[in-house]
Amino acid sequence: MKNFRLNKTLETMKENNINQIIISDPASIFYLTGQWIYPGERMLVLYLNTNGQHKLFINELFPTSENLDLEQIRFKDTDDAVEILCKHIDKKGIIGIDKNWPAKFLLKLIELNKESEYVNASVIIDRIRMCKDYEEKNLMREASRINDMAMEEIIKIIPKKYSEKKLGEKLLNIYESLGAEGYSFDPILAYGKNTSDPHHEIDNTILKEGEGIIIDIGCRFNSYCSDMTRTVFYKSVSDNAKKIYNIVLEANKRAINSVKPGVRFCDIDKVAREYIESFGYGKYFTHRTGHSIGIDVHDLGDVSSTNIDILKPGMIFSVEPGIYLPNEVGVRIEDLVLVTDNGCEILNSYNKELTVIK
Repeated sequence: MKNFRLNKTLETMKENNINQIIISDPASIFYLTGQWIYPGERMLVLYLNTNGQHKLFINELFPTSENLDLEQIRFKDTDDAVEILCKHIDKKGIIGIDKNWPAKFLLKLIELNKESEYVNASVIIDRIRMCKDYEEKNLMREASRINDMAMEEIIKIIPKKYSEKKLGEKLLNIYESLGAEGYSFDPILAYGKNTSDPHHEIDNTILKEGEGIIIDIGCRFNSYCSDMTRTVFYKSVSDNAKKIYNIVLEANKRAINSVKPGVRFCDIDKVAREYIESFGYGKYFTHRTGHSIGIDVHDLGDVSSTNIDILKPGMIFSVEPGIYLPNEVGVRIEDLVLVTDNGCEILNSYNKELTVIK
């Protein structure tokens, strides 16, 4: 177990008057133990108790590291895993439940133990994960450095006019050559009119002269995610597309400049959104300004008008304003930022000034 993370979790549990918690999210289990376990349909539970009686309930099918300093309760496919779990938990008081724990397990536990009160306690571990520690910051920096290099390589081959789908295949090869573990999410590679769809799924579209290209990509490095978007143009760029690009770029820069401890997430969204709205494109900025990122590409926390949480040092999130004119053109520019003691560190260094690929 990573004791400093465990201790913080236990402290937060006590502050919330929760003495026991069931964690099933593989990412949170990795965060606390350093080991990935993917259980499929089988039950997996990291059980924490403020009395120090911590246990991992795991099917005997799954191997674990010899360095995993944690009592393991093993069960077979033919065993009733929830019944086994129920024998080890405190039968009274509050039990914190992970938001990802399947209902088939939760309902069975409630049936077996009607004396306890069950609450969603995911926010405890999720909020701790929002502020990255020293090790995590360095892993996020390296993941973003690799993503910068991948962006440079993918833009170099745009003149070869691969289809969106083929470009995605090339990107995976690029990541592997740079030492990444693969995608952190399915890339968005959009040509021409496809750029007006913020979450376009890559297809067999071929690039044409004068079209824009949205490249929204990310990789994993040592289990940590990167994410970046650049919009470039092939051969030429129209005056309207150039105007939209410069508006989005300035919105991106202004929002990033507003990032510092004490500011609210909604304040950052407001900076980007009001700038875009001032040019009459507000209705074409159809998504939030950003999202938190770490072990999951979407960690708890987003840069949206409804999130009044205050920024703290160690938080990492995206700033990605965009404008999308239906069936015409879309522009999105995205960087990851790390909140520091007096401002922020931009994790991406790849050029974001208007670029026309010749």
